[in-house]
Amino acid sequence: MRIIVSSLCFAALSACTQASMPEPDEGAAFFAANCVSCHGAGGLGDGPIAAGLARRPANLTALARSNGGTFPTARALSYVYGDPKAGHLARVMPQFGSALADDLVPIKVDGVQTPTPRALAALLRYLETIQRQGQG
Repeated sequence: MRIIVSSLCFAALSACTQASMPEPDEGAAFFAANCVSCHGAGGLGDGPIAAGLARRPANLTALARSNGGTFPTARALSYVYGDPKAGHLARVMPQFGSALADDLVPIKVDGVQTPTPRALAALLRYLETIQRQGQG
Protein backbone atom coordinates (compact mmCIF):
# COMPACT_ATOMS: atom_id res chain seq x y z
CA MET A 1 0.00 0.00 0.00
CA ARG A 2 2.81 2.41 0.90
CA ILE A 3 4.42 1.82 -2.52
CA ILE A 4 1.15 2.57 -4.30
CA VAL A 5 0.65 5.81 -2.36
CA SER A 6 4.26 6.84 -2.99
CA SER A 7 3.87 6.10 -6.69
CA LEU A 8 0.68 8.15 -6.89
CA CYS A 9 2.33 11.08 -5.09
CA PHE A 10 5.34 10.90 -7.40
CA ALA A 11 3.05 10.82 -10.46
CA ALA A 12 1.13 13.84 -9.20
CA LEU A 13 4.34 15.77 -8.54
CA SER A 14 5.74 14.80 -11.92
CA ALA A 15 2.60 16.00 -13.68
CA CYS A 16 2.54 19.30 -11.88
CA THR A 17 6.23 20.08 -12.40
CA GLN A 18 5.47 20.56 -16.09
CA ALA A 19 3.52 23.75 -15.32
CA SER A 20 5.20 27.09 -14.78
CA MET A 21 4.99 28.59 -11.32
CA PRO A 22 2.28 31.20 -10.94
CA GLU A 23 3.20 34.84 -10.37
CA PRO A 24 1.75 37.07 -7.64
CA ASP A 25 -0.28 39.04 -10.22
CA GLU A 26 -2.17 35.83 -11.05
CA GLY A 27 -2.94 35.52 -7.34
CA ALA A 28 -3.99 39.18 -7.20
CA ALA A 29 -6.54 38.48 -9.94
CA PHE A 30 -7.91 35.48 -8.00
CA PHE A 31 -8.02 37.64 -4.86
CA ALA A 32 -9.90 40.43 -6.67
CA ALA A 33 -12.46 37.97 -8.04
CA ASN A 34 -12.99 35.88 -4.90
CA CYS A 35 -11.79 37.61 -1.74
CA VAL A 36 -12.25 41.40 -1.91
CA SER A 37 -15.93 41.40 -0.93
CA CYS A 38 -15.01 40.14 2.55
CA HIS A 39 -11.30 40.89 3.01
CA GLY A 40 -11.25 44.24 1.18
CA ALA A 41 -9.02 45.43 -1.64
CA GLY A 42 -6.05 45.75 0.70
CA GLY A 43 -6.68 42.46 2.52
CA LEU A 44 -7.40 44.19 5.85
CA GLY A 45 -10.70 42.39 6.50
CA ASP A 46 -12.75 45.47 5.66
CA GLY A 47 -14.55 44.43 2.48
CA PRO A 48 -17.98 45.78 1.56
CA ILE A 49 -19.86 42.86 3.15
CA ALA A 50 -17.54 42.39 6.16
CA ALA A 51 -19.71 44.44 8.51
CA GLY A 52 -22.69 42.15 7.88
CA LEU A 53 -20.81 38.95 8.74
CA ALA A 54 -21.07 37.30 12.16
CA ARG A 55 -17.28 37.07 12.34
CA ARG A 56 -14.92 39.71 10.94
CA PRO A 57 -12.77 38.44 8.07
CA ALA A 58 -9.07 38.05 8.84
CA ASN A 59 -6.56 40.81 8.20
CA LEU A 60 -4.56 38.98 5.55
CA THR A 61 -1.69 41.48 5.72
CA ALA A 62 -0.85 40.30 9.26
CA LEU A 63 -0.51 36.56 8.66
CA ALA A 64 3.30 36.57 8.84
CA ARG A 65 3.37 38.94 11.81
CA SER A 66 0.98 36.62 13.67
CA ASN A 67 3.31 33.72 12.88
CA GLY A 68 6.59 35.07 14.23
CA GLY A 69 7.47 36.90 11.00
CA THR A 70 7.17 33.88 8.72
CA PHE A 71 4.33 33.51 6.24
CA PRO A 72 2.29 30.44 7.38
CA THR A 73 2.11 28.69 4.00
CA ALA A 74 0.73 25.37 5.26
CA ARG A 75 -1.91 26.95 7.49
CA ALA A 76 -3.01 29.45 4.83
CA LEU A 77 -3.18 26.78 2.14
CA SER A 78 -5.19 24.38 4.27
CA TYR A 79 -7.62 27.10 5.33
CA VAL A 80 -8.24 28.42 1.82
CA TYR A 81 -8.36 24.91 0.34
CA GLY A 82 -10.95 23.93 2.92
CA ASP A 83 -11.68 20.80 4.88
CA PRO A 84 -13.97 18.57 2.80
CA LYS A 85 -15.25 16.95 6.02
CA ALA A 86 -16.40 20.27 7.49
CA GLY A 87 -19.97 21.21 6.76
CA HIS A 88 -20.73 24.45 4.97
CA LEU A 89 -21.94 25.97 8.24
CA ALA A 90 -18.64 25.26 10.00
CA ARG A 91 -17.08 28.32 8.35
CA VAL A 92 -18.16 31.42 6.52
CA MET A 93 -15.42 31.37 3.91
CA PRO A 94 -15.99 29.15 0.87
CA GLN A 95 -13.79 26.11 0.27
CA PHE A 96 -11.89 26.49 -2.98
CA GLY A 97 -9.69 23.41 -3.19
CA SER A 98 -11.76 20.73 -4.84
CA ALA A 99 -13.07 23.11 -7.51
CA LEU A 100 -9.51 23.99 -8.57
CA ALA A 101 -7.75 20.64 -8.25
CA ASP A 102 -7.24 19.99 -11.98
CA ASP A 103 -4.29 22.35 -12.59
CA LEU A 104 -1.57 21.51 -10.05
CA VAL A 105 1.85 23.07 -9.46
CA PRO A 106 4.41 22.07 -6.82
CA ILE A 107 4.97 24.45 -3.94
CA LYS A 108 7.16 23.92 -0.92
CA VAL A 109 5.03 23.47 2.20
CA ASP A 110 6.98 22.87 5.40
CA GLY A 111 9.96 21.77 3.32
CA VAL A 112 7.98 19.29 1.19
CA GLN A 113 7.08 19.81 -2.49
CA THR A 114 3.29 19.64 -2.46
CA PRO A 115 0.94 19.44 -5.47
CA THR A 116 -1.27 22.51 -5.11
CA PRO A 117 -4.02 23.97 -7.28
CA ARG A 118 -2.37 26.65 -9.42
CA ALA A 119 -4.88 29.34 -8.43
CA LEU A 120 -4.24 28.70 -4.73
CA ALA A 121 -0.46 28.68 -5.23
CA ALA A 122 -0.80 32.04 -6.99
CA LEU A 123 -2.99 33.36 -4.19
CA LEU A 124 -0.38 32.32 -1.60
CA ARG A 125 2.34 34.11 -3.59
CA TYR A 126 0.18 37.25 -3.71
CA LEU A 127 -0.64 37.08 0.01
CA GLU A 128 3.07 36.89 0.78
CA THR A 129 3.56 40.18 -1.10
CA ILE A 130 1.00 42.07 1.01
CA GLN A 131 2.41 41.11 4.42
CA ARG A 132 3.15 44.00 6.78
CA GLN A 133 5.48 43.53 9.71
CA GLY A 134 4.47 46.66 11.69
CA GLN A 135 1.16 47.68 13.15
CA GLY A 136 -1.88 47.86 10.89
